[in-house]
Amino acid sequence: MIKKFYHQIQRQLAKFWLKINHQITIIGITGSYGKTNTTRAIFQVLSEKFKVLQTDLNLDTNYNLPITLLKIRPWHQKLVLEYGVDHQGEMDHHLSLAKPQIAVLTGFNPTHSDEEHLGSMEKIIQEKKKLIKALPSNGLAVLNWEDEKVRQVAQEIKVPYWFYGFDKKKCDFWANQIEVDFEGTSFLLGYKNRKNMPIKTGLVGKHFVQACLAAAAVGLNQGLNWEQIKNGLAKLKPLPGRLSIEKGPLKTILLNDSLRANPASTLAGLQTLADLPTEGKRVAVLGEMGELGISAEEEHRRLGEKMAELKIDFFVGVGPLQKLATEQALKKGMKKEQVFWVKDVIEAASVLQKILRPNFLFYLKGSRLRHMERILLLLKGKKVDCQVSSCHFYHHCETCPYLTTDI
Repeated sequence: MIKKFYHQIQRQLAKFWLKINHQITIIGITGSYGKTNTTRAIFQVLSEKFKVLQTDLNLDTNYNLPITLLKIRPWHQKLVLEYGVDHQGEMDHHLSLAKPQIAVLTGFNPTHSDEEHLGSMEKIIQEKKKLIKALPSNGLAVLNWEDEKVRQVAQEIKVPYWFYGFDKKKCDFWANQIEVDFEGTSFLLGYKNRKNMPIKTGLVGKHFVQACLAAAAVGLNQGLNWEQIKNGLAKLKPLPGRLSIEKGPLKTILLNDSLRANPASTLAGLQTLADLPTEGKRVAVLGEMGELGISAEEEHRRLGEKMAELKIDFFVGVGPLQKLATEQALKKGMKKEQVFWVKDVIEAASVLQKILRPNFLFYLKGSRLRHMERILLLLKGKKVDCQVSSCHFYHHCETCPYLTTDI
């Protein structure tokens, strides 16, 4: 009760404080995927010219927004806010506190479509597009052309909007000649058929180009020149557990993408695994994706189909839903000796002990509550008794008192 009262007081203070700081331009980001790195890219680009504040990357939006607003100081000029929602009415709750002048919509997928959250894909779209509809008449919407459902939302928009994506004819900001290596991603950035700008970012993966394009659009709208935009994007580096390249167990190269998982990010991660140059084998280890509702089985089967299309040598699926993915991968052409289904992380580590060799590329992915990092601890020889497939703790397993207790 006291905590709830304190939160309400904090919200009122934050709303008042934002009203006083009328010098602030608010850029809001929402969508089912890509929000965090889009927020980071926009912050980094705008920081080349302005004093910028952004939301904490690890806090729930309900608490994040008021905390961030209370951090505003008179010298801040731009505020980059991530608007996450997973229940009906939450976007209205966020917007009652802070409405953006610029809004970015990254895309939609079925994450949070289960009954405990938004309940359906239609409700996900209805809730998230409220951010766009809250824009003032002189505002700007920045939209991902590559997502068909975003293009449909664009038909309802009454404010100016820009598309970003890979189609030169359809997009205001577009990219081609994309190349991925262990140092990051390079591409040519085009704007309304003007001369291409060579861009290099430290983010590793073709899908991160979309975040860069969105940031370029916001930057140009806010008066940055191309050199400032280029410099800002060059400073981006991977976040730990979000397609970060690390020294893996057994002398492998680890593509650690274990912090979050949804259909779009998992497919993008698998593509990155296939794109990176290597003299060793490529190994994909996937835990389950959560909160997908009635789409869960279909989305996991789709992963299996994608796996079979790519240059991936071994696939280890962990958990009941990933069994569907492994079955689909076999149906679509992967060989029996390439595909393994296991019920938990302990079995996964046992299989990987036999597969992994020095310089293999090892991709690790799964929803946060599946805690795929336990596999890394096991491969490093640490004691792990916990076999649960899903856990309600968000902290890292290495600090968990139940790690060495079979619960």
